[in-house]
Formats: sequence, C-alpha cells, structure tokens
Amino acid sequence: MTPSPACVLTDIEGTTTAIAFVKDTLFPFAQAALDGFLDAHGDDPTVAAILADVRDAAPGEEPRAALRRWMAEDAKVTPLKALQGLVWQAGYADGRLLGHLWPDVAPSLRAWAAAGTRLAVYSSGSVEAQRLLFGHSEAGDLVPLFAGFFDTRVGGKRDAASYAAIAGALGLPAGEVLFLSDVPEELDAAAAAMMRTCQLVRAADGTAPSGRHPEAPDFPAVARRFGLPFPA
Repeated sequence: MTPSPACVLTDIEGTTTAIAFVKDTLFPFAQAALDGFLDAHGDDPTVAAILADVRDAAPGEEPRAALRRWMAEDAKVTPLKALQGLVWQAGYADGRLLGHLWPDVAPSLRAWAAAGTRLAVYSSGSVEAQRLLFGHSEAGDLVPLFAGFFDTRVGGKRDAASYAAIAGALGLPAGEVLFLSDVPEELDAAAAAMMRTCQLVRAADGTAPSGRHPEAPDFPAVARRFGLPFPA
C-alpha cells in the first residue's frame, strides 16, 4: 500500500478558493476603496512611493485616473498590484474582507495538520497575499497550519524546476509531496519533478478534468484517495 504523503502542497484559486473570488470580490473591493484609501494614506511613504511609480509609468495622467484605467483594463502593472495589495491588507485587517475557502477545505487542513502531515501553499499570488487570505479566512486564521508559502519567486508554476526547488526548501523528497491544483499543466510540471498529483475538479468552478492525473471534487475525496485523515 502506498504511504500517505508527508506534505500536501496546495494551489489556491480553483483548489481551496473559488476562481471568482479574485474577480468578483477582491478586484471590486480595491476599486471601491481606492479613493478612501488614498485620502487616508496618500502621504504614507510606501503609498507615496507607489504613486510616484504611477506617475513614471503614466506620465501626464493623474495617478488616480491611471490606477482606475489600469483596473478597468486588468493591467498587470507593478504599482497597481502593489497598491491593490495594500488596499486588500487594510480590508482584511478591519474585517471588511474575508478570504474565501470552500467549506471542505479548513476542516481537512486542520485534520491533516493535526495528524502530522505538513502543509504548504504554492500560488501565483504573492506570499503576502496568500498569508492575508489564509490569515483572515472565513474559517479563521489558518496560517499557523502551514510549513511554507511559495509564489512565483521560486519559479513558474508550469516549470518542473519550481517544484523540485519547493521540495528542497521543505527538506523532503519530491515523491513524498502531494500537489493539489485545478490546472493540468501545473500538475504536469509537478509530476515531472516526481511529486504526486491530484487535480481538483470543482463543479462550481467549471473545471475540466484532464484525464492525466488523479482527480477529486473536494478535499475529503483527496483524503480518501491518498490515505489522509478526515475531520473529526
């Protein structure tokens, strides 16, 4: 019988969290809160530096107008991403925002951690954003459950070397790590690095099964498939 994994490495969007959470909750929140945040914090050194970067990136355009234009375009512009992160941080801190998790996620994570399975996150969102989501989640502060948080600073999510680097950072053979994601190409890369894999196929997210990896509709199904414990 194959032993249960020593570590579960999980993606966020489409795996622990609805894909729509970023588009339907986080982005509209940042847009609605932008003016109030800049009115309150525009003179803070960090915010002032970001606004200076906005002026450099959009010369001749009023910074707030440039930021709103970038938001409407879903532009991947560094000063916009930095400012959105600060707005979200403020929203999480005062309770206006809660990180979305599917209802099966937190009980499963707690059961796995209590049984000695190590937990880690690998997402294209920054480590800081990951910590905010899990630290201010609908199920409470889950950050203490995790042994590590990884973002694309370790490498691309479709690059096998990234998964080898994560296994090394965790001090585990790659074969003892189970990677959970909804994206087949990410799972392909993890499998190429010798990690075990499982595709989360959540009906509410419209995920299409690839047929290339074990599949599960939720975390309890992952537990059944890989010999992990269930919540009490």
